[in-house]
Amino acid sequence: MFFCISCVTQKSTESTEVTKRSNYSNNEQKAYKALEYYKIIDLLTDKASSPMGKDLCRKLTPSTDIEEIRSMQLQTHDALARLFKKGGISFGSVKDIRGTLKRLTVGSALNAPELLSVCSLLENTGRVKAYSRSDRDDGMTDSLDGMFAALEPLTPLSTEIRRCILSEDEISDDASSTLRQIRRSIKATNDRIHTQLSSLVAGSARNYLQDSVITMRDGRYCIPVKAEYKGQVPGMIHDQSATGSTLFIEPMAVVKLNNDIRELELKEQKEIEVILASLSQQVAAELEAIHADLSIMVQLDFIFARAALAMDMNASEPVFNTEGRSGFARPVIH
Repeated sequence: MFFCISCVTQKSTESTEVTKRSNYSNNEQKAYKALEYYKIIDLLTDKASSPMGKDLCRKLTPSTDIEEIRSMQLQTHDALARLFKKGGISFGSVKDIRGTLKRLTVGSALNAPELLSVCSLLENTGRVKAYSRSDRDDGMTDSLDGMFAALEPLTPLSTEIRRCILSEDEISDDASSTLRQIRRSIKATNDRIHTQLSSLVAGSARNYLQDSVITMRDGRYCIPVKAEYKGQVPGMIHDQSATGSTLFIEPMAVVKLNNDIRELELKEQKEIEVILASLSQQVAAELEAIHADLSIMVQLDFIFARAALAMDMNASEPVFNTEGRSGFARPVIH
């Protein structure tokens, strides 16, 4: 049994189902169904590891261009040889960041999750390039060498993004000296507020409180005061309990410190925006290389999916001709 999964090419269809219904004549659809072509497409899609790679697999249609067929078959052959020698390779973290990159072309700054997506692509690019290097220690060359060689991991850029962004919701203190200083000031001011409020809770205001706790209301530190004693604790009322028996009061002693915290938080947010804008500019400077990395990684995922399916099926490499002769067999055997 043999099957040439490379004898297909990408078309601008949205899915295999759309292809079934609109691109082929009834006779063609019957032929593909008899050959279990669509089952092969499903199997192939499962072998791709990235969303964009899977999309390429789903959009495959047969090709009659002998040169294209031979080129794709050679790619599949060479990828299969690498899989036998080196083992599997994953492109799973390759996300579709085309929209993110497009925003950079109009001068927009990226947010933390978008920058991390770019970073993930570059880090995965580095791993794939390293896979190629370790796989080609025999000095041999093949049809995939050019694609691997064209990959640019841009390691300094991905390292800088990782240094500055710890997660989608957290920017590192070390992202800039200014941010580090602002956060130190926020911590010191918070400590002063807690010291003053703890003194009130444990001392002069203790008998007027519903609970001996420090709480937050509208981003301000408050204490829960019994409604009947509100005149005993001078300050600003920010909230009350559902029953009205408890008022959440910001004592006058900490109003200025709370104001200071708010000002520092605004400065922190502004500095974070500066950091993200700077990282975005660095990414924008490498747009061409990043676009190329994304395209090559998706194509490699597609190629290695074909090779992985060929390996699972123990498929034989067919010999092509332009004379109309065929020894084609059903590709899926139950």
